[in-house]
Amino acid sequence: MIRLAAALLCLFSAPAFADDAALWRALAAGGHAAIMRHATAPGVGDPAGFKLGDCATQRNLSEEGRAEARALGDRFRKEGVAVGRVATSQWCRCRDTAVEMALGEVVEDPRLNSFFGSDREATRKAVDGVKAALAETPRAGPIAVLVTHQVNVTATTGVYPASGEIVVVRLNESGAAEVVGTLKP
Repeated sequence: MIRLAAALLCLFSAPAFADDAALWRALAAGGHAAIMRHATAPGVGDPAGFKLGDCATQRNLSEEGRAEARALGDRFRKEGVAVGRVATSQWCRCRDTAVEMALGEVVEDPRLNSFFGSDREATRKAVDGVKAALAETPRAGPIAVLVTHQVNVTATTGVYPASGEIVVVRLNESGAAEVVGTLKP
């Protein structure tokens, strides 16, 4: 049901920026944030019995995913985007994406943790968590990069991102985020 609602929302909400160059300029100007799905990690979900503190029990980045993350970090630097905060889910594939991007100190933020397979209450809490993390982003100056999971990005923005895809959001005066476009890896 959530996926259907998100797909319909995507059909009826066109981003304000049409091309990648405009989105990179918006990020470089500040007042925006980048919410992204972790880079390529083959599979869906995590194995039964996975543990957050043990990467060997989780679905992890492939070598392709690590290369994607490094290339995204290079692109941020090439485009002159100043990053003031890099926050990540505690899942290894998210943390590793953030580390490989090499945009600054990486801080784990449990509010960005996946709620895949959870109930409506967990979904609501996860969306509230991502919104709270966004609300902490300054309206000017260096941006925040939030590395999380597909379900979190979709529930918060209505965008169903590919692995490594960035959803660029503009932050309004009340701290709410408005999707202005996406950047494919």
